[in-house]
Amino acid sequence: MKLIDRYIIRKFLGTFFFAMLLIILIVVVFDVSEKIEDFVGKQAPLRAIIFDYYFNFIPYFINLFSPLFTFIAVIFFTSKMATRTEIVAILSSGVSYNRLLFPYMVSATVIALLSLYMNNFVIPNATKKRIAFENEFIRDKYYNNDRNIHKQISPNNYIYIERYSTEDNTGYRFSIEKFNKGALYYKLVADNIKWDSVKSQWSINKYYIRYISGMDESIVKGEKIDTVLAFTPKEFERKDNTIETMDYTELRAYIASERLKGSDKIEVLELEKHRRIAFPFATFVLTLIGVSIASRKVRGGIGMHIGLGIGISFTYIMFMQVTTTFAASGLVSPMIAVWIPNIVFTFLALYLVKIAQK
Repeated sequence: MKLIDRYIIRKFLGTFFFAMLLIILIVVVFDVSEKIEDFVGKQAPLRAIIFDYYFNFIPYFINLFSPLFTFIAVIFFTSKMATRTEIVAILSSGVSYNRLLFPYMVSATVIALLSLYMNNFVIPNATKKRIAFENEFIRDKYYNNDRNIHKQISPNNYIYIERYSTEDNTGYRFSIEKFNKGALYYKLVADNIKWDSVKSQWSINKYYIRYISGMDESIVKGEKIDTVLAFTPKEFERKDNTIETMDYTELRAYIASERLKGSDKIEVLELEKHRRIAFPFATFVLTLIGVSIASRKVRGGIGMHIGLGIGISFTYIMFMQVTTTFAASGLVSPMIAVWIPNIVFTFLALYLVKIAQK
């Protein structure tokens, strides 16, 4: 690694982290002003505000803005180098344009690996603590207002609950149906079902069971039965950002579990899994585009470069949103939807690099 490599890497990473620090400070200030009444009204401890909320709030925003600020950092310091004719001097010394890209890609690799690790392991764990804080000190207490809840809890096994109370973990007008090759062979109907937190199982009260075998049928009645079922009270709790609290290993296990149940939200889960991998890759694409645009000295200088760069980056973000919307609706594969923007903009980046070499 040459002196010029270290110079570019230092400029790249220094500008990136400085820009991120500024935007995080601004975001935190605005967030504090918005939530100060909640903090005071619910008497949130200062230690919890700092360490449970903001220390777990910051990684999310760092990762959210990292591709955009990678792009801005590249545009900013490369434009300054081009304005001072440093790029011309480097290329005139015999360094090829592709060799000039080496320190940029090293820096992009550092940011991409950091983003990949944060996406899959750091941010989910931080989000758990942040949401726990929000549920206690910011949001109102959650009540499940769903009615006529139908769920598939395992292959060929279905439950129905007319109403579920999160206050005492009790479901009213409960039934469970089991099928074999499309034919109903077991049905349990009960007045209510209540979670026993000590035994970690369900208590089914005032029930009757129908056993069906062809034309034959028998009925068993009872006052109470304790049993383990393939669902827990957590499935009736607040669902906001549930996926975001799972690390990569937990997410894969959850997808397998939901697929086994025949869930209709597999596309959304797969979308999140692939997005966590594809999102860091955008760092390389936007770095190449940024260097290609900013390394040429043009009339308008840094302002022209930044304006053009922001336009391209927002086009990229909009393209990502459109394709993910198609995936969520089941019109296209989640993996294809997430990677199409990266693939399209990779070709754009390579084309711009080719032009910049001339």
